[in-house]
Amino acid sequence: MKQLILVVLMTVLTAGMVSAETADAKACKDNPLFTRMPGSYIYNCKEESFAAHEFSTGTPQAASVEGHLFWITYYPQPTLTSKPSELQILRNFENAAVKIGAKVLPARKSRGTYRLQQDGKDLWIDVWAEFTGKYGYFIVEKQAMVQDIVANAAALANDLKTTGHVTVEGILFDTGKATIKPESARAIGEVAKLLAADPALKVYVVGHTDSVGVVEANMRLSQERADAVVQALAKTHGIAPARLKSFGNGPYAPVGSNDSETGRARNRRVELVKQ
Repeated sequence: MKQLILVVLMTVLTAGMVSAETADAKACKDNPLFTRMPGSYIYNCKEESFAAHEFSTGTPQAASVEGHLFWITYYPQPTLTSKPSELQILRNFENAAVKIGAKVLPARKSRGTYRLQQDGKDLWIDVWAEFTGKYGYFIVEKQAMVQDIVANAAALANDLKTTGHVTVEGILFDTGKATIKPESARAIGEVAKLLAADPALKVYVVGHTDSVGVVEANMRLSQERADAVVQALAKTHGIAPARLKSFGNGPYAPVGSNDSETGRARNRRVELVKQ
């Protein structure tokens, strides 16, 4: 009788273990864009306000996209008797992405790459899958970084003294234009403070661009941006125009690779060069 009770108890316990499903990782939930494959759970996830991820574009050079990053990984439940194949997972995501208006981009093996542009947002999606039934995706909402660190007058003066030139961090323009963004006021104010502290100092204000587009247009744009900074220093801060000379150097002095968005962002800059 005791042996019979023991067998029954073991059967009940075993059945409970088999039917138990693994819970989602703490604080993780599905992204609003996609549901999950049946019989899967969230293994881990992460969200970053500003980060970068490389997306396949069908060329040897991947596209590094920066912005709000969300990624998530799913595992099949241990109780799942038939795991979905790699192709099944990828096709499910492709159909779902196309249904919401995403464009299918060339992708590497075992991956799917999509771009969704709607409601003023530019979303890049990278899906991966394995034969084990594991899968996941990265989603980047493309955004420009908010510049938190701006130029400091003392640091600008030190670099001018030691190297003769300095990049002014925090001077930003509207895309493809010479219109200075309002958030650039702090950085331009620091340049004015630098010049006010040393009345004998004269500088060239040099505009730089990335290599995207026609060279002639970039040369013109860099000159116009340098002119705009000179005007802001003269009109807003009262710096004598005779102490400032603008120059547009276009894409001819890169400080980063123009093959990545990170490098191109570094190349789009304003420098001061001591006269």
